[in-house]
Amino acid sequence: MSVLYPLLSLCCALAFYLATAHQRLRPAWQGHARGLRRLGWLLAVLALAAASTALGPWAGLFAALSAFMLSAVLLPYLDAWWWMRRERAHVG
Repeated sequence: MSVLYPLLSLCCALAFYLATAHQRLRPAWQGHARGLRRLGWLLAVLALAAASTALGPWAGLFAALSAFMLSAVLLPYLDAWWWMRRERAHVG
């Protein structure tokens, strides 16, 4: 259970990120934004339940939200890094 909630939190943040208009990881998925947001909420509830089961109610809440926030902060940087690595543009 202690491995499950960080993975669910990561998938939750990824679903919410893929539902935004500014993401470039999977541009074709922007048409499925409503479904991705619903999936994100479902994964958030599952992550909270798994973390609460593993760590207790308050510690589980804070651990699941911390894992979600870390993922939500890192995903835009991962997106930018991915695009900079794919582009072979010369600057300067």
